[in-house]
Amino acid sequence: MKQVQLVGITPEENNKPIFEYIDKKFDDLKKFYQPKKPTEYLTRQETADLLKVDLSTIHNYTKRKVLNAWAIQGRVYYKRSEVEGSIIKLNK
Repeated sequence: MKQVQLVGITPEENNKPIFEYIDKKFDDLKKFYQPKKPTEYLTRQETADLLKVDLSTIHNYTKRKVLNAWAIQGRVYYKRSEVEGSIIKLNK
């Protein structure tokens, strides 16, 4: 069995690279495992306000399948993420 003897190094200096490695790995994990945000539902009026259009336009977008409507207890809602995802960039 080999023994390595470190002279003039404190235990904290010896452990510093290990702790730096652990901190780096922990930061990497935090990037990938963020808590999920709850789905935000918008009413028809909130959706119209967000898109700066009137309710008839929201109705037409829903009929043309531009926006997906979700019914909850007889009321119509739109998922904010889907509304924002339906906006596309035009190349001019």
